[in-house]
Amino acid sequence: MSAEKFQIKIADEALIDLNNRLQKTRWPDERPGSGWDFGTDLSQLKELVNYWQNDYDWRKQEAELNRLSHFKAEISDMAIHFVHEHGKGPDPFPIILTHGYPDSFLRFQKIIPLLTDPVAYGADRSDSFDVVVPSIPGY
Repeated sequence: MSAEKFQIKIADEALIDLNNRLQKTRWPDERPGSGWDFGTDLSQLKELVNYWQNDYDWRKQEAELNRLSHFKAEISDMAIHFVHEHGKGPDPFPIILTHGYPDSFLRFQKIIPLLTDPVAYGADRSDSFDVVVPSIPGY
């Protein structure tokens, strides 16, 4: 098995298309005062769409995600994504972190640096780990 390193890079056209789709949202009618009784609360959904259109900074999030080392590998004809961060200690211990449903590798974004670079957080460098976080197929 060979793995190919990559960075997340969503095409500008895809982000423009998303923004256009959000602008063209056809809002359903809502029974006054129903809240979440018959599905998503319309006012909260409108707030979310407004956030995605006007406030969410995908490029900032993309840069944050790319602080991790992303890889793709083909295993049994299936493309697998995983993060692999090397420990900064003398003999890092390998560890695999797995997520469940519904979740993703992002679950571990904050703890990976704690495990790979313990000195930066006040611990001993001999406590470092080599961290692998596979994205479970289908999640």
